[in-house]
Amino acid sequence: MKQKIAMGGGCHWCTEAVFQSLIGVSKVEQGFVASIDENSGFSEAVIVHFDDTQISLSTLIEIHLHTHKSTSNHSMRTKYRSAVYTYSKEQEEKVGSHLELLKSQFQDQLVTQVLPFGKFKPSREQIQNYYYDNPKKPFCESFINPKLQTLLSKFKKHTDLDKLKHLKNE
Repeated sequence: MKQKIAMGGGCHWCTEAVFQSLIGVSKVEQGFVASIDENSGFSEAVIVHFDDTQISLSTLIEIHLHTHKSTSNHSMRTKYRSAVYTYSKEQEEKVGSHLELLKSQFQDQLVTQVLPFGKFKPSREQIQNYYYDNPKKPFCESFINPKLQTLLSKFKKHTDLDKLKHLKNE
């Protein structure tokens, strides 16, 4: 069944590339997401459209936690909010349960929040699909490739290996 969830962590170029590289993800919208109340300011994030018969929400959340600094409460958290933005009360409860189950995989406490989705503002077109348009740029090689290597080492069965064949020799 087709679903969507929004994820925020580090740079949206990184987050976009991670989710674009997964089997079962049909579309990734890169941009800025706002929640409500004290989290109503926009923060870099992506909306992930996925087929839960190919990849589960639980797996997406686990991948998200392992591919950004989900335990670091650094000074840029307003711009790079560590969050999973939900579209329904049911989804919010599922995400909260998954985070509770996954926290034992981390030495430090997770800072990732479960927030209601508020608004989305897409990135300008020139920087969308950033990694796959620019895989040799220094930013991509320094910051995105290590996250994609994590996919290959920890989540290989969920990864579209054709998309990442350029990394196999690294």
